[in-house]
Amino acid sequence: MTPKKILRRPQPESFPDWGQNLPPLLRRLYAARGVTSDEQLSYTLKHLASPLSLRGIDRAVELLAEAINQQQRVLVLGDFDADGATSTAVAMLGLSMLGLQSIDFRVPSRFADGYGLTPGIIERLRDEGQLPDLMVTVDNGISAVEGVRAAKELGVKVVVTDHHLAGEELPDADAIVNPNQPGCPFLSKNAAGVGVMFYVLTALRKQLRETNRLPDPEPNLGSLLDLVALGTVADVVPLDHNNRIFVEQGLRRIRQGEARPGILALLEIAGRDHTAISSTDLGFVVGPRLNAAGRLDDMSIGIACLLADSPDEARRLARELDTFNRERRTIEKDMKAQAQDLLASMSLDLEGLPWGLALFDPDWHQGVIGILAARIREQTHRPTIAFAPDDNGEDIKGSARSIPGLHIRDVLAVVDSRHPGMMKKFGGHAMAAGMTLAKADLDAFSEAFDHAVRDTLSAEDLEAAITTDGPLGPNELSLDTAALLKRAGPWGQHFPEPLFDGEFRVVSQRIVGENHLKLVLQPAEGGGIIDGIAFNTGPEVPDYTRTGARVVYKPDANTFRGRTNLQLLVDYLEPLGS
Repeated sequence: MTPKKILRRPQPESFPDWGQNLPPLLRRLYAARGVTSDEQLSYTLKHLASPLSLRGIDRAVELLAEAINQQQRVLVLGDFDADGATSTAVAMLGLSMLGLQSIDFRVPSRFADGYGLTPGIIERLRDEGQLPDLMVTVDNGISAVEGVRAAKELGVKVVVTDHHLAGEELPDADAIVNPNQPGCPFLSKNAAGVGVMFYVLTALRKQLRETNRLPDPEPNLGSLLDLVALGTVADVVPLDHNNRIFVEQGLRRIRQGEARPGILALLEIAGRDHTAISSTDLGFVVGPRLNAAGRLDDMSIGIACLLADSPDEARRLARELDTFNRERRTIEKDMKAQAQDLLASMSLDLEGLPWGLALFDPDWHQGVIGILAARIREQTHRPTIAFAPDDNGEDIKGSARSIPGLHIRDVLAVVDSRHPGMMKKFGGHAMAAGMTLAKADLDAFSEAFDHAVRDTLSAEDLEAAITTDGPLGPNELSLDTAALLKRAGPWGQHFPEPLFDGEFRVVSQRIVGENHLKLVLQPAEGGGIIDGIAFNTGPEVPDYTRTGARVVYKPDANTFRGRTNLQLLVDYLEPLGS
């Protein structure tokens, strides 16, 4: 494991006067995550922020209501990740529920089209005779200046729904709904694309209700919240109170078996019991299988799985997605080995590496470079961009992943301002971004990127750290605590799942499954024996039985041969005294 500083999350100076009915452990954990009232832990739908403060939503609703009244042809333009897939499914299902009859979707090809609404997509629709009356973008569109212009020139109206950061120029769409567009007062800037589309549907339903044009019986848009939860977690947006409401409401529906057949099928094929899932299952089990279609083939398969009404059809498509995910893992493993060789050729010492890493290999796969960048970022604790060849043979496409303290899109904007035109296009978030440049410009870009990162970060920022909630007491190391924490979520980005640390005597250790470290632990201050497991450590690990270990862990319940025992899921460990 890469050495890390173990930091402890600051605790409030005074014990909170809210949460009087909560266990003391939960009050401490919630307070350390910024909770200041009981209301922030209430996940009923009445606490959702109102959609009416979203800039542009009135005009979007007007256009969609007109499309329903006149039964216009509507095309939803999605994206090739899980947020884009769930956004597309929510738009398709929701608009159909509200009375639209002629609706279809398209997803750009990651390889042939690139990201978002482009003039090429409009030209292809024209040539196929498939131009709609109204196009609705989901999880994209805020940077589609040329694509929207091409659509408008052919008489297609465009409603943009997105959540990505806006560039200097906005597209001339008929309506833009994006909490991150300039001048939008909406309080929750962290909404995923699927959340934005859900808000548009709720506002549209309100307008149709007020004009007596709702179908009878009134559609229950709450039935879409399983999709909203999946897209929100899979896109790793910060789980502010608003997003936690979305996720918790979706999880409740999934646990009750009221989810889309596709979500239930993806959980089933992964061996997960839908009645006991958490937000972690959405992020690490369902999301990757859905994303695999967009990474290796066509996200239309993933969307079809989410839209499937038949459990049998959903299972068939889920099996196909699971196959893609297995293939993705194999490709990723090979690419990671190549990247490690490349890093070794640059420097055997982290101190010798650039502060901002830009890596390229002609054999890397466009669909997996984002995951690869994340893996290298984790290993080196440096903002990382992995590049793969574009299909035209002259350009390369990059996927960037950042570290805390560095807004990766802002850094790319700095590079662009210093070297105009070097990047043919770029965009993204604080922690992830993408770009395209000529292969011949890679060396110059690498140097410019490293300089921009050095201008932003300090040397301390490059020290990998892991933040915990401190130790658990002897009485808290129990199955009851594991169950309590699982129910206490939803946990996620900016509302992190609790991690604890402590010193343990290592009774025994062994490698299982070639890469995982199985441990038998005993708290240093005394107590019972506890099982632990650290995944993906590799076969070469220190002998912790000689030194003992400081362990960073999550308590978990492990069932084996009908018996359930406490097991510590180890995120990080180091020899005592290191």
